[in-house]
Amino acid sequence: MGTGIGVTETDIELNSLEKTECEVKNIQTSEFLSRIQKAQTLMKKEAMNFCYINAGTNLYYFTGINWSQSERLLGCIIPANGPIHYLSPKFEYSTLYELIKIPGEIHCWEEHENPYQLFLDVAINLTPAFSKIGIDESTPFFISEGLRNSCPNKNIVDAKAITAACRMQKSKEEIEILQYAKNITLSVQYSAARILRDGISSEEVTSFIHAAHKRKGAPDGSYFCIVLFGEDTAYPHGVDSPKTLEPGDMVLIDTGCEIHGYHSDITRSYVFGDPSPRQRDIWNLEKLAQNNAFNAAQIGVQCGEVDRAARATLERAGLGPDYQLPGLPHRTGHGIGLDIHEWPYLVKQDQTILSEGMCFSNEPMICIPGEFGIRLEDHFYMTPTGPRWFTKPSYSIDDPFGYAKENA
Repeated sequence: MGTGIGVTETDIELNSLEKTECEVKNIQTSEFLSRIQKAQTLMKKEAMNFCYINAGTNLYYFTGINWSQSERLLGCIIPANGPIHYLSPKFEYSTLYELIKIPGEIHCWEEHENPYQLFLDVAINLTPAFSKIGIDESTPFFISEGLRNSCPNKNIVDAKAITAACRMQKSKEEIEILQYAKNITLSVQYSAARILRDGISSEEVTSFIHAAHKRKGAPDGSYFCIVLFGEDTAYPHGVDSPKTLEPGDMVLIDTGCEIHGYHSDITRSYVFGDPSPRQRDIWNLEKLAQNNAFNAAQIGVQCGEVDRAARATLERAGLGPDYQLPGLPHRTGHGIGLDIHEWPYLVKQDQTILSEGMCFSNEPMICIPGEFGIRLEDHFYMTPTGPRWFTKPSYSIDDPFGYAKENA
């Protein structure tokens, strides 16, 4: 049995975890203001008069207002110059008013009124001769079409050039929150390995992970959790009826939490019992692919080169090529922040240049249908001198959490 795997019981392990309150500060008002200022600078370069930001993570990013999308238009208008303006159903005025951190006038529409006409009226009042509007790329189609139809003869464009350009590069404060979230999840991964036993179900492990996240300081517990054993591990996002654990099974646990809206997402793979030569060889290859991807992630390099480095590693070992199985069926990694998957992406067609503050998962999973899959997923962020791990990668298949290394 690998070090730190299957050494205690669920209740004992959970009770051993010290209850912790969140100890990292949320984003401050000054940062929201600087984000809006950056957006306005980019809008001027794009000759964009207005940017409509719909309810969701983009609205939270620029204003600090946490509001879920619905069938009703609620959001804000960022003009190229001047303060922002909010659009809201009239009956939500009081709630929205209490949530506002960034001052701005609230323009309301009644249930029988056309909110898209309200947008047009506000826009004309601010800039009578406006010509170009950016629409938050996550805005539902019916809202974007309503805005488009309300503004005939205007240039309606995807606002991704503004939203993604702002959100891709994380601030020091954002990285601190992400680090805190990832520290929690890695410690939960340690604990999850400790409670494994012959016959345990994925549901029991999932429940433990949710409770452990809460005890370690994630108020809502797990944001998601995938627990797979044996052949099921060859399916990247799980199966309908997960099997129970047996000796010799590959274990794959992929989970994360949310702190102040920012996400962790860490996967560990190891064997319950003694690894076979086949499991050992593939695990070592996965670790090499992850390491080569990390080393390829340098300032000034395109995102796609990171994916190519991981994929080339596997192809040299006879896997693939491209997305063929056995091999790597998906991209090497994704950006992470307020959305668990966000721009840019470590996939071969992404030509985004790596720059300071970008944050990524690194997970070049190996899937072998009918046998097992291995995903080692850690995250890194770009510093002026290159990539830096948020969490230490797995040490070895026999000591996945590096107990021996820590005690050396």
